[in-house]
Amino acid sequence: MRRILVTSASGVNGDGYGTVLTFTADGKPAGPLSDDPRITDPRGMSLSPAGALVYVTSGDDRVLALDTSGSVILDSGRREGLDGGGGTFAPDGRYCLTLRRRGTILALPPQLDADGEQLVPDHAVPFPRGFGFGTDSQLYLSSGIGPAGEGDNTVTVFDRHGQLRNPRLITDPELSPLDLTVAPSGHLVISSEFPFGSPAAIATIREYHPATGSLVRILRPDPGVNFTRPRGLRLTPEGRLYWTGRDHVLAFDFATGEFLGVVAELRRLNGQAVLLAG
Repeated sequence: MRRILVTSASGVNGDGYGTVLTFTADGKPAGPLSDDPRITDPRGMSLSPAGALVYVTSGDDRVLALDTSGSVILDSGRREGLDGGGGTFAPDGRYCLTLRRRGTILALPPQLDADGEQLVPDHAVPFPRGFGFGTDSQLYLSSGIGPAGEGDNTVTVFDRHGQLRNPRLITDPELSPLDLTVAPSGHLVISSEFPFGSPAAIATIREYHPATGSLVRILRPDPGVNFTRPRGLRLTPEGRLYWTGRDHVLAFDFATGEFLGVVAELRRLNGQAVLLAG
């Protein structure tokens, strides 16, 4: 039976648990995935294409790959100043992660045994907040607001060679992106908190057309959930969309947009990325 895995931010970045937390399929907390000290203040997380390894972007300026029992199988080694954020796999099988301080994306070989390749130029956006690969070979990089207030609220588009195609695909005045995934239709699905960091911020999932940037629909949780500080999204092959943030993991039926409820809850969760693993 699959478990729900969530990276929990820590310290000044989130006051959470600073590890990868697990929950049973019915939402009961099941403790950390691993007690390996190399996992610290983790952010990005993605399941390998074969489903055997969980890749984690650690706040210790490294990337780790763990098996589903929590043993570290691969380690990139510490890379001073990496400052990695969200991560996902490219169509060619490389693990890609945002470099927040440099405003770019790094693609690492799946064995984590080489320096990797930069996919877009340094400072391609002021502060990267999630990205995805389109069905048309384009790369969509969401440009959000950083901790110091720097940045903008849009999606920047690059071709498969890293050449800029559209610096501002989306002009939605109520978008402040925190994560991005690409649906099977090619539509862009974005976790948003607007205004970013405000006590009165509204958390939504916003879907956009990849060619025009036009808003297709908005998904919202029930107001009684009091869902705040939204972050990572995960769309499963079964058509469920998972969303994590402060204290909660939520689920939607992506086809209908129906809110399916809270699937996991833990005080101070500070979820950054979410996935389902065996």
